[in-house]
Amino acid sequence: MSNTSNKFYITTTLPYVNSEPHVGFAMEIIRADVIARYKRSLGHDVFFNTGTDEHGAKIYENAVKAGVEVQAYVDGYAAKFKELTSALGISEINFIRTTDDKHVQAAKEMWKRCNDNGYIYKKTYQTKYCVGCELNKTDSELENGKCPIHPNREIELIDEENYFFKFSEFQKPLLDFYAANPNFVIPDFRFNEIRSFVERGLEDFSISRLKTKMPWGVDVPGDDEHVMYVWFDALTSYISTLGWGTDEKNFDFWKEGTPVQYCGKDNLRQQSAMWQAMLMAAGLPNSKHIIIDGFITSGGQKMSKSIGNVISPFDVIEEFKSVTDYPEDVLRFVLLHDISSFEDGDITMESIKASYQANLANGIGNLTSRIMKMAISNGVRIEPLNEKIESSELDAFDVNNYCRSIVLRMNAIDETIATHQPFKVVKTNPDEGKEMIKTCLIFLKSFAMYLEFALPKTSAKILECIRENKMPEKPLFNRLP
Repeated sequence: MSNTSNKFYITTTLPYVNSEPHVGFAMEIIRADVIARYKRSLGHDVFFNTGTDEHGAKIYENAVKAGVEVQAYVDGYAAKFKELTSALGISEINFIRTTDDKHVQAAKEMWKRCNDNGYIYKKTYQTKYCVGCELNKTDSELENGKCPIHPNREIELIDEENYFFKFSEFQKPLLDFYAANPNFVIPDFRFNEIRSFVERGLEDFSISRLKTKMPWGVDVPGDDEHVMYVWFDALTSYISTLGWGTDEKNFDFWKEGTPVQYCGKDNLRQQSAMWQAMLMAAGLPNSKHIIIDGFITSGGQKMSKSIGNVISPFDVIEEFKSVTDYPEDVLRFVLLHDISSFEDGDITMESIKASYQANLANGIGNLTSRIMKMAISNGVRIEPLNEKIESSELDAFDVNNYCRSIVLRMNAIDETIATHQPFKVVKTNPDEGKEMIKTCLIFLKSFAMYLEFALPKTSAKILECIRENKMPEKPLFNRLP
């Protein structure tokens, strides 16, 4: 068993199960997978988590509209997100559902701890609420009286008695924590955003709903009339997955390890302020890093069913099955290489195909065949000894620059071959030519090892070809028809 100080915990957000999996979440889990694979390669004991967020008004509303029992509704979507982890080639992952019994027990324990420590109270209040965001909205956050993120939904007016979390008491503790941990939120411009938000002052937020109005949630301990507000419940999943509040068998990954959370920029406030305050209120350690992704647009527009520009990760994988045995690596490559690590990015099916043709078919696939053919034809072999890859880009969670650096390595090998032409030299000066081919083979091996975290199946195939001194049975990436 490895030392607890060597434990590394990484989690995605838990996608809300009110729609099919989309490429935005695929990007998040692929990026987290790259980091998890990298950390394992360095000898860390890694706990990699994802799952599904299954409570709240929006899910209850959708299930009622569909005429489906709510548990059956969330079961169906949870199965699709679990299927996605397999389809994307995600490694050794734990999958938590907020309807799991161990999560329900942990959410109740979080409530009890915060309540026992004096951070929960009850009051009647009025507020404007966006069911799409599952968040209260101030007038300044609305545009023409509507949520800018969900402009097709009417803002609801809530007037009822709820329980509240004393968020307002955590302004100084949060600012002190931020000051002591200058790399807490990555990238730094998102850290500046949340710091400014907290500096402006915090308002207590509602953490319950009347069961008569919204029965789908975790029961509030000691009050049969209320269920927990979905965010209070869902945020606890990051530690309920480790057994906190039940058996705690893996809680060392959080308590003594390095807990890292990936999320989109629309989750900045919840992950880096609300959740951190809840942890403080319960007397628990804070997260180590919150990594904030940008959004993915398509053709310059937000993905929308009404526009018809939504891209399904399953559809992308299906599209490339006819030209490669590694269709999941196609989607992994595009989301890692073509989209900024921290800013918004844009893809379309056309841009995915263009990237495939340029970088995979004409790039990685062609380079592998070219070098292996030279090596086999001239009896050149190397021992593909394992070596530890260390990356400053991955240490900084900059997966996009890491993937771009891999492509630069590929281009450098291509350029070397074009400039020095070992395939010609070997005919006139066999010893010198073979040495040059050997250098190309060593470059290919190094390239494949760097590729391992991003495109694991492609990397494994290239290394197998080097080890067994053989050509791929068929092209890694055929040209598109």
